[in-house]
Amino acid sequence: MPKNLVIVESPAKAKTIENYLGKDYKVASSYGHIVDLPKKNMGIEIENNFKPIYKVSPDKKDVVKKLKELASKADTVWLASDEDREGEAIAWHLFNELKLDKSNTKRIVFNEITKKAIQNAIENPRDIDIDLVNAQQTRRVLDRLVGFEMSPVLWKKIKPGLSAGRVQSIAVRLIVEREQEILDFVPKNSFKVQAEFSTEKSENFSATLDTEFDTYEDTIQFLKTCAGANFHISAVEKKAGKRSPSAPFTTSTLQQEASRKLGFPVARTMRVAQQLYEQGFITYMRTDSVHLSQDALRDAKNVIHTEFGEKYSKQRNYTSKSKGAQEAHEAIRPTDFSVKLAGTDAAQQRLYDLIRKRTLASQMADAALERTVVDIENNNNPRIFKARGEVILFDGFLKLYQESSDDDTAENTSGFLPQLSKGQALEYLNITGTEKFTRQPPRYTEATLVRQLEELGIGRPSTYAPTISTIQKRDYVELYNSEGENRDIRTVALTQGNIEEKTIQEKYGSERKKLKPTDVGIVVNDFLVQHFQRIMDYQFTAQVEEEFDEIAEGNEDWIKVLDNFYERFHANILEVEENAERATGERLLGQEKSTGKNIYARIGRYGAMIQIGEADETEKPRFASLQPDQNIATITLEEALKLFDLPKKLGSHKEHDLIVNTGRYGPYVQWDKTYVSLPKGTDPNDVEFPFALKLLEEKLKQDAPIGNYENMPITKGKGRFGPFIKWNEMYINVGKKYDFDNLSQADLKELIEDKLRKEREKVVRVLEEEGIRIEKARWGRHNVIKGKTKIELAKEVDVQALKPAELVAMFDKPATKSRRKSK
Repeated sequence: MPKNLVIVESPAKAKTIENYLGKDYKVASSYGHIVDLPKKNMGIEIENNFKPIYKVSPDKKDVVKKLKELASKADTVWLASDEDREGEAIAWHLFNELKLDKSNTKRIVFNEITKKAIQNAIENPRDIDIDLVNAQQTRRVLDRLVGFEMSPVLWKKIKPGLSAGRVQSIAVRLIVEREQEILDFVPKNSFKVQAEFSTEKSENFSATLDTEFDTYEDTIQFLKTCAGANFHISAVEKKAGKRSPSAPFTTSTLQQEASRKLGFPVARTMRVAQQLYEQGFITYMRTDSVHLSQDALRDAKNVIHTEFGEKYSKQRNYTSKSKGAQEAHEAIRPTDFSVKLAGTDAAQQRLYDLIRKRTLASQMADAALERTVVDIENNNNPRIFKARGEVILFDGFLKLYQESSDDDTAENTSGFLPQLSKGQALEYLNITGTEKFTRQPPRYTEATLVRQLEELGIGRPSTYAPTISTIQKRDYVELYNSEGENRDIRTVALTQGNIEEKTIQEKYGSERKKLKPTDVGIVVNDFLVQHFQRIMDYQFTAQVEEEFDEIAEGNEDWIKVLDNFYERFHANILEVEENAERATGERLLGQEKSTGKNIYARIGRYGAMIQIGEADETEKPRFASLQPDQNIATITLEEALKLFDLPKKLGSHKEHDLIVNTGRYGPYVQWDKTYVSLPKGTDPNDVEFPFALKLLEEKLKQDAPIGNYENMPITKGKGRFGPFIKWNEMYINVGKKYDFDNLSQADLKELIEDKLRKEREKVVRVLEEEGIRIEKARWGRHNVIKGKTKIELAKEVDVQALKPAELVAMFDKPATKSRRKSK
């Protein structure tokens, strides 16, 4: 047994580090946190100075056992979890749970997995920073208090199953308020005038009138004055300009740029960055620092000199602008700038390339520009056209990298201009007035939401991705796509003295992967804003983050911070529980003509719905669920009444009714026990018998048996992972070596028997009496399966040594993150 035990968080980096340290070091993984607050109860002794009650997670018991065994045989234990607050807390929990001795336990940190960085960490150990631990504990405890006390209020006052959180609720508020701005938005029109001019040398260029007209009539009148006008250049102004590179990536700017340039969701960016870090290609990926080390500055300079030349190099030192910048001490950068391609798959390679180019560009020279503005006047009216041009004199950092923008409404008004001089006569080729409309405020993307949270000082690098993931999983927010709508645009054009009026079509409002609140999200937000003003206040939430920073610096007592928060918060909880009315987001749409009963759109136990009648009337109200593309705020009375036309019988087919209806997952056609979802965007009220029958026949054809095996039918289909066959409730992927459209009986037999063989080989242990089996899983792990519940165990767990009672007990405990439904 080696004399030194190094404990890291992730198994992916353990082997790399072990290779750097040599045979005297054993590197083991804790697989993240080994303890956590209990799932079933709050796990905080509020009267005992908010003492957290940490428990070893069920799936980590064997990990802890293994680490204790390794630690007992080592002369020195090195705690090498990540250098942020979460990492410091993991090190502290390891120290306590493994019952380590302070005399032979050392804490080391590094922000890159390179031989030099690891060896430097070993040479410079430190103690566990209890201030960082307390900052992490404060966040964990405060967020647990908020979640455990606010969520039950939502269950009572809105509907069961809801949750609230300190940062997640603020994120939802931002999205809801933006949606309200969109609903309140009224577009205004104006008329923009552009002209195409030509010089005596027949060199053409464009110019834009410096003012816009409010009315169509004013636009036509202006063009009439231009018909016989003489145009000339009244001024030419040239200015030197420059563009400077952006700072190296922080966590939030990486998330934003990866979204814009690569189309990555925030969670995917962090997952891929983690993989690059663990393979030693980039520095630590949770940071809000833009600083680069002296070694990094030197290495970047050498690469720039080699690849681009000395004139492209300019060393820069950046300072962080974000509130309470903390976490790691350096920006996200490559560990070796000379490596151009890194990663084991396309996603890793693309993200690495982005990080490398951004970092190198930050140390490159400015781009030198010449900007030209030309004023064009005429003898018939006082209006001025302006032509703008921009020439890059020296490309500088633009040779390698240019930052993208979130502003999809920006217009590029600069282009190429010929040589022009003051007093020069011009001829107009055409002058066109085009109607334009102001644009509604844009919905947030994941990236722009991260930027907004950071600007408000809410959350930290480690919280952005999980916050955005949580609000979507809770169905408070959804990713919204829209093809947009068409509208008429009036244009009027002057060409060779003739004016031509025309109406054209413009598509507007198209959106992709924008964050839009659900009806439940809106109702929950409105309730929280009304009754928990302090918690939902942006400034208060940012202030709490600053207090966490003060605790991390050792300037604030964490128990005092919690005490000050909880006293007012708990009193607020009690007051709301006692006095607040139920919230349904109820909106009166009108009355039913035949009965005079009120019709409401509101939130019910199962989501957004329409209600006809009152709950306290003798006759029970009638209910109908909203369709997926409808919401409480915008549904009309006519649309609501249509929902009660369903279910609708379309006709009969082979002795069974063909019915169209809508349900929890959208509209569908039903025939006997067969259900077929309607194509996206199809209004179920518009569906007629022939169309429904066609959908049914296609479904029946798809589901028809294509063969038999052991007297059981085989069907085929295509799913998210490609083509498959189904036999005996078992789904079997069909590889490319088979002709999926022409599978023979021999092919089917081979596919099923190969699958059965793999399933048998996967089973390592069966407890028939307990109804439990243990199967092999990916990466050397194992799954313990009982019924439809699956629990994943770490690869260190000796599954053969587990006693039946221990296995049964796993399923008696609350679900953990590793538990999920099996197929």
